Amino acid sequence: MVNLLLAAAALSAASPALPPANADPAIFVVRDADTTVYLFGTFHALDGQSEWFNDQVRDAFEASNELVLETLVPEGPIASIGPKPAARMPNVTASASFLASTRMAINAGKSQGMQVGNGADMVLRHVAELEGKPVEGLETLESQLNMFTKMPAMNAPAAPQPGSAASAASMENLSKAMVDMQSAWNRGDQAVFVRMLSQLKQASPDTYRMLFTERNARWADWIAGRMQTPGTVFVAVGAGHLAGNDSVLVRLAQMGITSTRVN
Repeated sequence: MVNLLLAAAALSAASPALPPANADPAIFVVRDADTTVYLFGTFHALDGQSEWFNDQVRDAFEASNELVLETLVPEGPIASIGPKPAARMPNVTASASFLASTRMAINAGKSQGMQVGNGADMVLRHVAELEGKPVEGLETLESQLNMFTKMPAMNAPAAPQPGSAASAASMENLSKAMVDMQSAWNRGDQAVFVRMLSQLKQASPDTYRMLFTERNARWADWIAGRMQTPGTVFVAVGAGHLAGNDSVLVRLAQMGITSTRVN
């Protein structure tokens, strides 16, 4: 047995690490005679096991003069969990049900190796900063946090007690859902996000309206306005904002701005 374990350890040490799997998350483009806006749907926390920043995504990014994210989240100690300096972080308190759902999703993602540092938004921001590419946000951090304070309670069963069998099962199901969503994102499958949005809309229409319908409309207006200025822009927002009947793409189409999928 010891010999088998030593042989396995030696084989593991000698074997080269497998390269990250190639991924093709969805990216779209809208353009006119002198302006191009790429629209990339991101996944905010990834496990780092796929190579997504290549091919059409990388080409579009390098061709762009600026990067636009949902918001610019402070990095370093200010972004960690814990007390925030009042001078820099708005004093807001999100609804209890929204916080509980968010914590569960974060923990489920972490259990599968997903980290914000590996997320597409963070990777794009770091590369843009290294290249000297301007980075801006579609909305301020304060406005985003203030939105969270107005989140209504979700129409969902009460959360199971921590440590219970029901809690473990709930976390396992959520972890699987996170893995499925990441896999769908890797292959550019928008259908998974459409189903997710439909479930959210049914569970809490007001939350859906605040998180997606209203923000998508504002962001589409921003893009339409940006089309009046020549140049190439790379806009990166959560993949859910580019899926479904209320997506940024649909809002743009309603204004006569047609989008095309690049990959």
